[in-house]
Amino acid sequence: MTENITMFETERSRLFALSYRMLGERAAAEDVVQEVWLRFSAANTSELDNPAAWLRRVTTNIAIDALRSARARRESYVGPWLPEPLISETQASADHAFELAQECELALLWAMERLAPTERAAFVLREAFDADYADIAVTLGRSEAACRQMVSRAHKRLQSSGPRFDVPRAEAAAALERFFFAAAHDHDTALRLLAEDAIAISDGGAKVRAARRPLYGPAEIMQVLSAVMQKERNVPNISFEMIQANGTPAIALFKDGVLETLTLVVPNLAGQVHWIYIMRNPDKLANSNA
Repeated sequence: MTENITMFETERSRLFALSYRMLGERAAAEDVVQEVWLRFSAANTSELDNPAAWLRRVTTNIAIDALRSARARRESYVGPWLPEPLISETQASADHAFELAQECELALLWAMERLAPTERAAFVLREAFDADYADIAVTLGRSEAACRQMVSRAHKRLQSSGPRFDVPRAEAAAALERFFFAAAHDHDTALRLLAEDAIAISDGGAKVRAARRPLYGPAEIMQVLSAVMQKERNVPNISFEMIQANGTPAIALFKDGVLETLTLVVPNLAGQVHWIYIMRNPDKLANSNA
């Protein structure tokens, strides 16, 4: 049993990061890892040629099943569903599992919701964990050719319809600061800083006030954002802080020391704000810290 624990703990951070990329929720990812441990502790590990590979295969398939169930629940979610952020006040976390999971941008997690569960698994295994196609084929029970096709299709879908990924931190921070300064002080400049096809998505989870649908275009986004900012000016005991959410600069709004809103933006190649993520769901924010 001691040997099993050692092997499992060696892989735990990667298993959590894999599960989080599949599900976009911290607690759900932790549940997957716990289920994997229960199966691993009951297995005869002496018969496993490669325990680490076995753990990744089992994690992937449990996560696929969990994602199918989660998507059924998300169909009845009130308002837009956004992935749960992982927040740290510094760029590095003492928790290695948390740090590995943070490497996945929220924009990518959101865009991957458009992929089928098995397609998402193939993409995650290949792009995040550099698995070869032979291993992916064994994990998913598909041919290598089918796995190559799934990864290629996922790439095309994400690049054609989603926000940018892997935006340099300095660029993301600059875009965030420019836009929110303008939104607070210069409405016309804020409108110009938004791309014509900009989209703003708020997740309140029916717990707090948030837009019940995505906002499209500069005029609609600024109409709502300006109204929200005007109300915030009259709220006592609020403060703002620049923090890291999934490794990306984000603005955190605190009221009486409690995190109430987390906002980040993704610029397009021209530097205009293309995608705005606004997390207000208190349950997701409460689970988000390292």
